[in-house]
Amino acid sequence: MRPLLENTTSRGMSRRTKERLINIAIDAVLTAVCLLMILPLVFLVSNAFKTPQEMLAWPPTIIPDDPTVRNFRAVLSDTPLLRWIGNSILFSLLSTVCILATSAITGYILGKFRYRVLNVFFAIILATAIVPFEVYMIPLYFQAKALGILNSTWGLLLGYLVMSFGIFLIRQNVIHSIPDELLEAARIDGAGEFWIFWRIVLPLLRGALGALGVLAFFQAWTAFAWPLIVATTRDSYTIEVGLALFQTGFTVDLGRLSAASAVVLIPSITLFVLLRRNFVQGVASTGLKE
Repeated sequence: MRPLLENTTSRGMSRRTKERLINIAIDAVLTAVCLLMILPLVFLVSNAFKTPQEMLAWPPTIIPDDPTVRNFRAVLSDTPLLRWIGNSILFSLLSTVCILATSAITGYILGKFRYRVLNVFFAIILATAIVPFEVYMIPLYFQAKALGILNSTWGLLLGYLVMSFGIFLIRQNVIHSIPDELLEAARIDGAGEFWIFWRIVLPLLRGALGALGVLAFFQAWTAFAWPLIVATTRDSYTIEVGLALFQTGFTVDLGRLSAASAVVLIPSITLFVLLRRNFVQGVASTGLKE
């Protein structure tokens, strides 16, 4: 009896040891992948403080030998960088608010109201997700021109008012996170649909809305093609269009481009750090089955 217990104990210990080694190996691989992903950002920030000679030296250095802020001074003095950043922040915030509003309302309706026509409408919304933006970019441009909103924030917003994935994300969270009994109890107590949506549904969707807010902000912040054709003057450029000016047909100003890109990273990283928990929670709670 005693040898049997010893064999069982040793098997359990060996199994736990194997699981521990597997977890350590997985952690090591994930850590290495994260370092590889972060390395380009580290070199970007490092190049922003390097001289042109050191930037082209081989092997490259992570920590500059002779740090300088000349690149930042050149960017701020020769280009309206702060204005471009302000344009992008305004555009991204307004686009995020619009996408959150349209996704929350549409996702709630599609998730909790039982009409056959809504299923067809939802299928059409999902179908639009596979249509590239370049397909309807030109008709959208003519529409913006007819409305007289070219070279303005409203013209930029015309292409970023609705996100099909956002509607899908909110709909799935509404279905799986908000029980029908809770809404029916509110209706029995005499609550209206707007009150239910504002006081019950939205507070329960904070995680999903936080995740969607991050995605919507990054989508507008990194937009290039639509701002490029809508903005026609230098002062109305967004930051992505402005960064393209540092590259000409034959040369690239790596110093000023790195400095401007390092400044541009600040709002994105700040937003992600503040909303990272909501982002993970919102994406993790999105079910794919009804």
